[in-house]
Amino acid sequence: MRKSALFGGLGLAGVLAVVGSMVLASPNSAWQGTGSSGPTQVRAQSAHGAVPTRVRSVPMASDANGTASVPRRHTESFSLLGVTWSDPTATGGTIQVPTRRTATGHWSPWRTLPTDTDTDTDTGDSGTGVRGGTEPLWVGPSDGVQARVTPTLGGARDASSVRRAGPSRLPKGLRLELVDPGRRTGTRLEPAAYSNVDPVPTDSPTPMDSPTPSDSPVPTDSPVPTDSPTPTDPASPSPVATDPASPSPTASATDTPSPDPTSPTPTATPSDTPTPTASPTPTIPPAPPSTVPRPAITGRAGWGADETLSPDEPIYLPGAVEAVVVHHTAGTNSYACADSAAIVRGIYTYDVESRAYRDIGYNLLLDRCGTIFEGRKGGVDRPVYGAHARGWNAETSGFAVLGNFNDVAPTTATLTSVARLAAWKLGQYGADPAGSVTMTAGDDNLHSYYSRYFTKGTAYTFPRIVGHRDVNNTECPGSDLYAKLPTIRVWAAGPVQGLVVTSLSGAVKSGSTYYTRGGLTLGWTTTTPSALISRFQVLVDGSVVATTSGSARSANLTLTVGRHQVQVRGVHQSGRTATTSAVSVVADTTPPTFSTKPALSLRTGTVNTTAVPVRLGWKGTDNTALKDVHLTAPTALTFGPTTTSWNLTAKSGTATTWAMRAYDYAGNSASSSTSGTPVIKQETSATRSGSWQTRTSTHYLGGASYSSSSAGASLSWTFTGRSAAWVVSRASGSGKAYIYVDGVKVSTVDLYSSTVMYRNAIWTRRWSSSAKHSVRIVVAGTSGRPTITTDGLVYLP
Repeated sequence: MRKSALFGGLGLAGVLAVVGSMVLASPNSAWQGTGSSGPTQVRAQSAHGAVPTRVRSVPMASDANGTASVPRRHTESFSLLGVTWSDPTATGGTIQVPTRRTATGHWSPWRTLPTDTDTDTDTGDSGTGVRGGTEPLWVGPSDGVQARVTPTLGGARDASSVRRAGPSRLPKGLRLELVDPGRRTGTRLEPAAYSNVDPVPTDSPTPMDSPTPSDSPVPTDSPVPTDSPTPTDPASPSPVATDPASPSPTASATDTPSPDPTSPTPTATPSDTPTPTASPTPTIPPAPPSTVPRPAITGRAGWGADETLSPDEPIYLPGAVEAVVVHHTAGTNSYACADSAAIVRGIYTYDVESRAYRDIGYNLLLDRCGTIFEGRKGGVDRPVYGAHARGWNAETSGFAVLGNFNDVAPTTATLTSVARLAAWKLGQYGADPAGSVTMTAGDDNLHSYYSRYFTKGTAYTFPRIVGHRDVNNTECPGSDLYAKLPTIRVWAAGPVQGLVVTSLSGAVKSGSTYYTRGGLTLGWTTTTPSALISRFQVLVDGSVVATTSGSARSANLTLTVGRHQVQVRGVHQSGRTATTSAVSVVADTTPPTFSTKPALSLRTGTVNTTAVPVRLGWKGTDNTALKDVHLTAPTALTFGPTTTSWNLTAKSGTATTWAMRAYDYAGNSASSSTSGTPVIKQETSATRSGSWQTRTSTHYLGGASYSSSSAGASLSWTFTGRSAAWVVSRASGSGKAYIYVDGVKVSTVDLYSSTVMYRNAIWTRRWSSSAKHSVRIVVAGTSGRPTITTDGLVYLP
């Protein structure tokens, strides 16, 4: 169910002088009816401190074809409209309107107004009968309108049956209702400004003069993107900030106070269709505290309700609020949130002035920015009897979201506020928002939307947070909002959903374990909005070590040395908790060590005076987990934790230092280094025995080498060092040689190579420390290839 209203024309003083209705017959009036449109009824109400609103009702008489219309005309300013009729049980046919925006002068396409199928006999003490009607449509400040009501075809299912059945009759008493919700200027409350404008000449052509339903499809309103900017974080909009303390029956500055027991006593009735007669034993029900905090609610004074429009005292439910029914107002989505209060005033005026309800039908209303507005008076913390879901009003509270959600998704801010509001209202009666409840139908209700019939006095089971379409014959609250009801239930009931640890700043992960030196920042995320979360707790080995607000998504902590299990617990506003899986974290302050300190040795390969092949060896270890080892000089390299050597070259005769640093995953580190100076001893420095010949070539070290084919010929070098390498030339004719170290034969080396190789370090030896050593090579005299050619010896001091 959705409602609203407008006016135009007279100054405020003149309006206040109007009693009942007034026929405007002057040709200079802002609206000049023609043809069968009939006289115009004007109604206006105001009260001190309220925003005056105005309604213009334009009768719509049926023509000979059974169609009712209002010709296109300029009007006084209005922002909301609807169509009503006398019989609340009748349907109004197909009702369409275009309107003209004041700011642009442009006419909208034809738009269809959905019929409110849930009309309730919700009259006030005046006894005026409730009128049937459409849902109200917010169009924004407008100064032109056209309307048509086309009969539907009764019972027609195909072309032949259409001819047989013929059109249905339109209901009696059709009226176009134009509502001006007024506006506030600063701290003053003022009516909107109105100026007389001449009617559009009937011969003025416009693109929209007389479209028909068949050639003028009715588009939906331009949707407002769900991610459009809002004044606050969608996850926790400030208009619905959690009250700092537990809810109290005492209203806040923005809330409408609950009725004073000393004031005229409201009526309490168990009937779903209350009568205006006061109960002989009236009581005001208590405002029970809720199990969750109350969200901020803009009271009736906050949105400018004119209380003189609905002088009847509120009616209360005979018992608890068993469920909340979620609606949409079926209006536009392209409104500014700054206009929400005016929209609520419009719905209020339409409900009371145009539909003859005792008050606005909804208990509470919400906009796309998450702001909550008090609807029907009587106290937001009391079980006020609403008029929103025929047959079920005696046990429910109605929440309406401003907008149409058949094709547009509701914003996160809206969903958050609906969930908070439902949790608070149901929490007043100890009801689980995710649970279900059995309620008794207060009226017969044919539910063709689900092919279901509700019988008065029969019990039916529903979710505690139920969509309007579940209980009445309507598409409300729109498919996209209805699809979000499961999410709303989970958010409202708890526990916190989607809680996972996402980061540990100050820690490094290896496998499934994090390592830190102690201090770290823990980060997490949830899918439940912050506004529904009471707090987060950080657990270390099962004990709470830190507590944050429900809006926090990180916490700093310091761990003692050792292995720990870290978790985050989310505490929902309901008290229900959810805890993340444990994360294994090791706090470590012990630096790694070099169990084998860096050391340099000669290796095989081609020798140049500027590039002697060497190998750097080491072994890093850690008490928990070694991460890597860095070479920091003479160049920068990084090695994995299992790498223990690296092949490189060094310049002969030049001292070089190799510096290394080992790191563990916690960030602890240790450094070590080694130095080395490769020395080349030419063949001429060797002690010779036997026959040797000198050979010269640029391919040899120093440009010369020794060669011998005599078995037993030898060369011997003596040096002080920790590593040595014999450098030779190799070819297909090269033979074998014996190698003696410190007088002991240690190896037989075959110099054969299918390709010629010069300056080849073919044999190496390494000692744990530097000492005096001798290396002697002896020609083996290999048969068929006895020659060996040597360039000399390289050693590391």
